[in-house]
Amino acid sequence: MQNPEATQDAPLWSRNFITICFSSFFVYMTFYILAVTLPTFVLEQLHGSNQQIGLVTTVFIIAAVIFRPLTGKWLDELDKKKIILFSLILFAVCSILHLVVTNFYVLLLLRFIHGIGFGIAATATSAVVIHIIPVSRRGEGIGYFSLFMSLAMVIGPFLGLTLMTNFSFNVLFIACFILALLSLLCGLMTRLPHTPSPVQIATSSWDWKRFIEPKAIPISLAGAVLAFSYGAISTFISVYAKSIGLEKIASYFFMVFAAMILISRPFTGKLFDRRGEHVLVYPGIILFVVGMIWLSQANTAFIFLLTGGIIGLGFGALLPSFQALAVRSAPSHRSGLATGTYFVFFDSGYGLGSYVLGIIAAQTNYHTMYLIGGIVVAFTVVLYYGLHHRKQKVQTA
Repeated sequence: MQNPEATQDAPLWSRNFITICFSSFFVYMTFYILAVTLPTFVLEQLHGSNQQIGLVTTVFIIAAVIFRPLTGKWLDELDKKKIILFSLILFAVCSILHLVVTNFYVLLLLRFIHGIGFGIAATATSAVVIHIIPVSRRGEGIGYFSLFMSLAMVIGPFLGLTLMTNFSFNVLFIACFILALLSLLCGLMTRLPHTPSPVQIATSSWDWKRFIEPKAIPISLAGAVLAFSYGAISTFISVYAKSIGLEKIASYFFMVFAAMILISRPFTGKLFDRRGEHVLVYPGIILFVVGMIWLSQANTAFIFLLTGGIIGLGFGALLPSFQALAVRSAPSHRSGLATGTYFVFFDSGYGLGSYVLGIIAAQTNYHTMYLIGGIVVAFTVVLYYGLHHRKQKVQTA
């Protein structure tokens, strides 16, 4: 089979690119539906406490973080298609098993196993799409691929809250199972290009470089800081909206957020390929910081939704840029490890941010939490310039 990487002028929107994008989309849809609804399930159905709510997300993220680097290693050494199908089957089985959960600790165990399926599936689809996208359109292709993830971030919470409000939790879990099956179907339909086996290096089986790509760490640190503050958006925006009397439009925040990503994505991907990453990263950081700080002061529906659009523009420029840079930093035969490394840091930042910023909100208020979140993202400029931009200037001097 011809490797698309060898075909500079190959079309971007091939059948395989579309199916792998939708496979990732349905996985993330399921993830975000459960992320916004399981806290209520724990409180109302399992009679859990507020402290236990955080554990439901924490154990899921821990499992995903553990298995992302393992997946990166497996992708570079084993059959990629089998890894994808195994993870999607595991993910679907765990989705339907939520129907029989009647105990909080059983839910924690299920969430850990579900996190394993998610960590493998999310890393695998993100890694193999690199080999499907033509090299000359890599920035644009990764941008569109991440757009599907971004849309899931918006549609998932909206759909989850709608189903929970109007139907039972059983209907919600069945819907998640259907989405997981659709992801599996798309995975089955995807034909992966042949990639040459890498030269085996005589290293210890547990050498950390077999699980983490060192060259991807610098830009992954910047991604972790971005994810730290993004955790405040996805986790607390509905609660924040209620606290300022805007609960009726909370779901529309995500719609505006997604709309701006959707509108900007065709331009941002092409800019990355033609003008380089700096033209996107620095404005993206500024937009995200301004949006977060302004959100912390929002008191009207117009300002609340406007900040969603500003943050969406910044996030839409940064997420695919950082991912593309992580992959570009590594040799082609370690692209799977580079992808896994990037998302290990991103997921860790997301989980840590949700926890730490939640504590800050509990000790102060949500206004202060979003203000601090915006200030934290500003440090991404320092990381990006110090760990990537300055190094790049030295190399080209």
